[in-house]
Amino acid sequence: MSATQGSVLVRVENLKKHFPVRIGAFAEQKATVQAVNGISFNIHQGETLGMVGESGCGKSTAGLTILQLYRPTSGKVYYQDTDLTLLEEKQLRLLRPKMQIIFQDPYSTLNPRMTVGAAISEPMQAHSLVPKNKQDARVAELLSLVGLGHNYANRYPHEFSGGQRQRICIARALACEPEFIVCDEPISALDVSIQAQIINLLQDLQDELGLTYLFVAHDLSVVRHISDRVAVMYLGQLVELAPKDVLFARPFHPYTHALLSAVPKPDPTYERNQKRVILTGDVPSPINPPSGCRFHPRCPLATERCTKEVPQWNEIEPGRWVACHEVTSPNVDTSAVFSKKHKRPDYKTKIKNW
Repeated sequence: MSATQGSVLVRVENLKKHFPVRIGAFAEQKATVQAVNGISFNIHQGETLGMVGESGCGKSTAGLTILQLYRPTSGKVYYQDTDLTLLEEKQLRLLRPKMQIIFQDPYSTLNPRMTVGAAISEPMQAHSLVPKNKQDARVAELLSLVGLGHNYANRYPHEFSGGQRQRICIARALACEPEFIVCDEPISALDVSIQAQIINLLQDLQDELGLTYLFVAHDLSVVRHISDRVAVMYLGQLVELAPKDVLFARPFHPYTHALLSAVPKPDPTYERNQKRVILTGDVPSPINPPSGCRFHPRCPLATERCTKEVPQWNEIEPGRWVACHEVTSPNVDTSAVFSKKHKRPDYKTKIKNW
């Protein structure tokens, strides 16, 4: 489904989540981890928004904060027209069935002492969604929906493979009949062959039930396959957001260029001639992020302005958002931008692989 279709289901405005670092016997706050630092975007009804970035960039924290599993430090999260950040726990509980999550590790999210049937029926009981005498039938229906037999309900999690356990977690998420699901790297702990099955299952369920996904992942090939739009995150901030075909065909932000250049392609000739974008240095600490643009210490195109001024989150063309001083309009020739020379002592070292 195109992102231009459907109304806005989830709206995020300048969302921030900071964690205090407490040290000592009196738990004094010594620092703050800026896990998510001012992100804004919309998710449309029926679409899949992919969110990518390096480990530790804040993707999972963003998903958990949107669901209010972490209460935000500041900013707004709207589900339809309801501001979730203003709701008390009792009010928020009424909306919980509509917003669910699928975690990365299916084994650790299932209680080893509960049968599969008990795990799937637990949310039905917690929210009083299904009468007790009909819960077994609903469990069997959900297991069938995710490709498992109804007789699996009496088994325990350790009796299943990783892919089967993830199907169980998906069935449990569907038990509340949600509209919006955060998929927090749901395939990263699975074998490649099983990953394809889970991705196809998620797409089939989306078509059948009209679900909306926020899909957090590292694998850009998977994100390109399942997503309608892709948001690129770096050190707690969004740097680019665009429809997937537009983003993969013509990335604007230097960090997006680096990510896409690392995606292998099944073409030996292309791979032999491909020049990788190799970033120097490590990701800075979210406790003490760089001033200005957070990407500037690793960016081969950084200027003096980048070290001092935070780039604005601008819509440079319909549906295309970028936070970069070098890209301010859709008329910018990005190939020219990345080939232009800056008066930096380490320019040749950093630009030679671009």
